[in-house]
Amino acid sequence: MEEIIISSKFSAYNSINELPNEIQNLFERAMGAQKNAYAPYSKFRVGVALTLDNGEIILGTNQENAAYPSGLCAERVALYQAASNFPESKILKIVITAAPEATGIPSPIPPCGSCRQSIAEYEIKQETPIEIYFMGEKGKIYKSASLKNLLPLLFNKKLL
Repeated sequence: MEEIIISSKFSAYNSINELPNEIQNLFERAMGAQKNAYAPYSKFRVGVALTLDNGEIILGTNQENAAYPSGLCAERVALYQAASNFPESKILKIVITAAPEATGIPSPIPPCGSCRQSIAEYEIKQETPIEIYFMGEKGKIYKSASLKNLLPLLFNKKLL
């Protein structure tokens, strides 16, 4: 038997004020979008802002549906909108903010597994890393230099 150790490295910021102005702006946009999330069932609102290499900023919110699992996470709403409207552009950065309506979560909330796999598809396609920043309603912010850092053993088309 062989033991394999896989590690991930994140940058942690204590507040939005420690981030570069560009990322602060993206978080402000994501928090604004989060208010528009359609989350009548989970009461868990997520907002996303992503930047493309052409300068466009794309927003996304989670969209729930009574016919579960017909809803869609905020990350995938933004990703698919970016790919549909700007198919030749590369995704540079994604910022995610999330919180339940009733209570504030001070710890960073990363993308779910389905969203990680969806982000991986675009990172592999564009052959450049996508920076991912995520936070709860308040508190620390984590930055991952790439999706592969969040999902080191990712499934991709080479495995098909």
